[in-house]
Amino acid sequence: MTNWFDGSLPEPSALTGFAQNRLVRDAENRDGHSLESAIAHPKASFHLFAGGKALVRKDEAPTATFNAREALQFEPNMAGAVLLGHDETGPRLAVPVALDGDPLEPYRLYDLRSVLYSSAVQDEEAGAIAQAASMLHWHATNRFCGKCAASTAATNGGYRRDCAACGSQTFPRTDPVVIMLGIHGDKCLLGRSPHFPPGWYSTLAGFVEPGETIEDAVRRETFEESGIRLGKVRYHASQPWPFPHSLMIGCFGEALSETIHFDGTELEDCRWFDRHELDLMFEDRHPEGFKCPPGKAIAHALIRAWAKQP
Repeated sequence: MTNWFDGSLPEPSALTGFAQNRLVRDAENRDGHSLESAIAHPKASFHLFAGGKALVRKDEAPTATFNAREALQFEPNMAGAVLLGHDETGPRLAVPVALDGDPLEPYRLYDLRSVLYSSAVQDEEAGAIAQAASMLHWHATNRFCGKCAASTAATNGGYRRDCAACGSQTFPRTDPVVIMLGIHGDKCLLGRSPHFPPGWYSTLAGFVEPGETIEDAVRRETFEESGIRLGKVRYHASQPWPFPHSLMIGCFGEALSETIHFDGTELEDCRWFDRHELDLMFEDRHPEGFKCPPGKAIAHALIRAWAKQP
């Protein structure tokens, strides 16, 4: 009998950035008292955010996790807190703080891309920061009811907003995005967006539309951006992407031809790369200065997984 779970560990998704969140979310036990109880817990810890950036203490033991005493010096807005989950010591919360400008040393504010691509925090903290940033953004953009425009109030640890006027309930959203590597023989398809850094080529990507399967979204987005039609599609890995609340769904696609057609609307270039070129790009030695996305991005994981396969 086939064992569907045979294979090497860790699973591919665990190798992407923001994927090492180890908090126990305990979603089924959240209720109207969860947030109050978590804030009052003597071992509660906090991720602090100002202007969408995470506060980090940069010293001999860098961290983005603070106890209640440390958090108080930054005037936390506990009314806007969100319960992220629990670790082995106690509850962990995300809290907006009052910071006007950059904090004094040893503290520093990091935007989410800097959290991902730097070594400012540990991987498990980065995962919790991604969760926190998405949740705080959701609250900031859902303060009013989408049905009657009355004010809404947070409940269930911050994972629901209720409208007292019409009784509607709003829940956090996650937007699915397909990101895919088209493959034809010994070549893979990469494109260059105008906003990319110089020389950077990456996988194609786009949002899943209503009533669409992941596989059909992969095929549609690839055709729309490059003119390449795909046949078979295979899932590889996913990555939380808090910009502001997406889930990147990484796939490989079987290209049915090599003829590229793009109109420049979304890409300024699109071309095929062989494994030798990708090796040069990984090592930053490509003669034309071409580069791959950074290592913690799922785009890099897709490219490397294909380029390094036997």
